[in-house]
Amino acid sequence: MDAKNTIVAPWPKQGLSEHVRAAPTPVEPRPTREQAEAAVRTLIAFAGDDPDREGLLDTPKRVIGAYEELYQGYRECPVEVLDRTFSETGGYDDFVLVRDISFNSHCEHHMMPFYGKAHIAYTPVERVVGLSKLARLIDVYALRLQTQEHLTSQVATAIDEILKPRGVAVMIEAEHMCMSLRGVEKPGALTLTTHFTGTFRDDASEQVRFMTMLRGAQR
Repeated sequence: MDAKNTIVAPWPKQGLSEHVRAAPTPVEPRPTREQAEAAVRTLIAFAGDDPDREGLLDTPKRVIGAYEELYQGYRECPVEVLDRTFSETGGYDDFVLVRDISFNSHCEHHMMPFYGKAHIAYTPVERVVGLSKLARLIDVYALRLQTQEHLTSQVATAIDEILKPRGVAVMIEAEHMCMSLRGVEKPGALTLTTHFTGTFRDDASEQVRFMTMLRGAQR
């Protein structure tokens, strides 16, 4: 949404779920970077390679650097992503849909990647949030160890509790490497999860419109 000529208002933090109100509390004591790099060396040796050979000498440092990017969601707070809204909507009273938001995450069971697209719709009440903030919210939760079901629920709950819209719809479709590269080894299989609140949960026609707009755009 265009922020020009709008009134910006922060949202209060009262009455929010713990995962919405704050970033996760870090483990104490947190392992040092040196301890983390030593753990990577151990895993390399467990895999059967020599962590002291030339090609692997800097691998532990690179892996820990990558972890800081891949799991930065542990340092971010959902309410701070959605805390500024715009009140000038010109009387808009239908839902807002942002589809095909690419994301990547890691399965908490095997620490293997899963990735795909998220689709978010919400029906605002007087105030709207910047569209890029919805994409950022996906990353806050995706860049943690996750299950797809939990990710879907958390995103929907955060939007519902912070923005207090008339309804929220979230659909996530993803491919899981723990299913594609190991176990049953079925590459290309997609998992779909949904979570609906408010009007999307209570009014079947709203769910149908949401799904129709998604599927119609994907043809």
